[in-house]
Amino acid sequence: MIGSTRTAVTGLAFGLVAACAPGDESDVSSDARPRFVHEVPGPALPWTHEDFDSPSGEDDRLTFALFADLTGGERSGVFDVAIEQLNLLRPELIVNVGDLIEGDSDDPLELAAQWDAFDERARRARAPIFYVGGNHDLTGDVLRGVWAERYGPTYYWFRYDEVLFLVLDTEDNTPERMAEIEAARVEAVEIYRTEGPEAFAGTEYSTMPERTSGTIGATQSAYFVEAITANPDVRWTFVLTHKPAWQRQGEQNFAAIEAALSGRSYTVFSGHVQAYAYEERHGRDYVQLATTGGLQFPDLGRSADHVTIVTVDDGGVDIATLLLDGILDRTGVLPAGGDTLCFEAARCGT
Repeated sequence: MIGSTRTAVTGLAFGLVAACAPGDESDVSSDARPRFVHEVPGPALPWTHEDFDSPSGEDDRLTFALFADLTGGERSGVFDVAIEQLNLLRPELIVNVGDLIEGDSDDPLELAAQWDAFDERARRARAPIFYVGGNHDLTGDVLRGVWAERYGPTYYWFRYDEVLFLVLDTEDNTPERMAEIEAARVEAVEIYRTEGPEAFAGTEYSTMPERTSGTIGATQSAYFVEAITANPDVRWTFVLTHKPAWQRQGEQNFAAIEAALSGRSYTVFSGHVQAYAYEERHGRDYVQLATTGGLQFPDLGRSADHVTIVTVDDGGVDIATLLLDGILDRTGVLPAGGDTLCFEAARCGT
């Protein structure tokens, strides 16, 4: 099967991704294995539930959704609107690109409260939400410990309807380096709060390569190479990563994952920058999502609240990114009080 990405212009879409990659996947009977396959041992699981919002009949299509960063000072109400809109759009499952809580504390009880608040909202989604960790979620031993207790592994794979999802952890540093990053981050965040972004730009943390591109460790890389090898018959592979690890000079571990995928159709989604961007790399689509409630940075590009809808069938993949202020309910209004919110700072003058 030759993979392709198709586009269709709609009035709701601001990001429609074109072009894509060659593939050489074989058709496999849907009866060959369960629809949902994973190797996460539990009991802690990094998703909300397994009651997929699956269509009836023999439709060969899979439709899933993504949402983007919530952090840097989450704007109240935006994520709640997105959840109600996703319930209207009816994807079978929902994924994301990390930064789900602020993570601005070293108190496990405070972090637990932040996760409780996020979980409560995430559970309102009709489809299951699969969690991806970002730097706000996974920087430092305390944050990682809370994650491990609540959600299990920080990186994992799962397979649904012959589509492979690889969920990466871009905060995969050695304990010694993690301690250095955490200390520098705490100091830098305080400087940002008290002195502003210009002072923050002069901090040690702002210049660390891990801040912008993250880290994929050798063990994690080998895990995903093995997962790719163990799933040779998928229709498509989606890589979900918070930071763009491939942008780090001399990076080898993410490159090994790319090499393992080189003969397949795949798409990479990232976040972190909180502005929408697209690049073609190795003939594939690398899509950087913006925000779904997080702090916006209009000077870095199209920084707006959105969800992204991906449809996979035997002919390829369609990707449509929908602005939240364009997804109305049956009465013609934005759900969950969305008419009172600003979803794109550059357009609202805020």
